[in-house]
Amino acid sequence: MSEQHPIDGLLDILKEAVEGGTPGQGTAFLDGTAADGSGNHGLLATLADLSAAQASQEVLGATIAGQARHIAFHMEVIVRWERDGDRGPFDWKGSFQPAQVTEAEWPALQQRVQAAYEGVRAFAQSQKEQPVTGDMTGGLGGAVAHVAYHLGAIRQLVKGVGAA
Repeated sequence: MSEQHPIDGLLDILKEAVEGGTPGQGTAFLDGTAADGSGNHGLLATLADLSAAQASQEVLGATIAGQARHIAFHMEVIVRWERDGDRGPFDWKGSFQPAQVTEAEWPALQQRVQAAYEGVRAFAQSQKEQPVTGDMTGGLGGAVAHVAYHLGAIRQLVKGVGAA
């Protein structure tokens, strides 16, 4: 058995948070996805199950659309930080805005989340031949923690909008 690269280990956990578990297999922290694909609690599947109206409904001062927009922004910043050396300033508070989406904007926002996730994955994969640094593993570890945190918040908001 070969040793797993640290980047691959972090990307495995990020994949579970965003894509959900592999159908019929065990998971690290999410509820397992059934063999038929049902019960996927990953970020993308959670967002796909919601209408724009549900995503825009405010619950305790937050919306799912705002959370999704912020997650995409954070993953975009990780790549800019690591690849480009862009140290901001970043408008973290503003990254939740606009908090509402139209029917036309909702699929586009979901695509932005997916594209940001794919961007993080692609950049991280491109770094595997480089020396492992605390910046890279810290950035990816932060992405995992951040996405998991906001996925948990979204899963609670889903209950608040009556979609669970």
